[in-house]
Amino acid sequence: METILLLMAIDGKLSAVICIEDPLREEAYSIIERLRGTGITKLVMMTGDSKRVARAVGERLKLDEVYWEVLPEDKAAYVEKEKKAGRKVVMIGDGVNDSPALSMADVGIAISDGAQIAREVADITIEADSLENLILLRSLSLGLMKKIEKNYHKIVGINSGLILLGVLGILQPASSALFHNISTVAITMDGMKDILP
Repeated sequence: METILLLMAIDGKLSAVICIEDPLREEAYSIIERLRGTGITKLVMMTGDSKRVARAVGERLKLDEVYWEVLPEDKAAYVEKEKKAGRKVVMIGDGVNDSPALSMADVGIAISDGAQIAREVADITIEADSLENLILLRSLSLGLMKKIEKNYHKIVGINSGLILLGVLGILQPASSALFHNISTVAITMDGMKDILP
């Protein structure tokens, strides 16, 4: 939550203090927890805002690390440091100052109503109206990787079996080719099923 204080003076004397607050989105709390539930182990916020604002948001969202008054090159350096440590980095941003880090991350995600350069350098652009898209993206990527791994093991298993049966003389080459083609079609059809339930 960001709070901005505007001071108004009349004839050189403080007359009013106007407090403007930019509250956190309601779904932010549940999205953070759900992202952790999908296997993301480290959530970091890097912002150009003041220390007070950044720490307040970080504490409310229970983030692992919070950095404030960060410059664009600092964000990019952080992404590079995490990658060198062997971590996969997903960067989410919407501003010009996020662009270097978005381009360096393993996956850069831009917000649709953000700066054009951020959308251009990012790998993915999501709609700004709901952070639920982050959960959808994570679920799709996990489901796709499971499907790829499952199909890979099926193909290797079936082809190894067909080769072995051919070497042992149990299957003729024509029969082996037929079973290979049938299994390929079957696995392809299975791969066309929806990833999400």
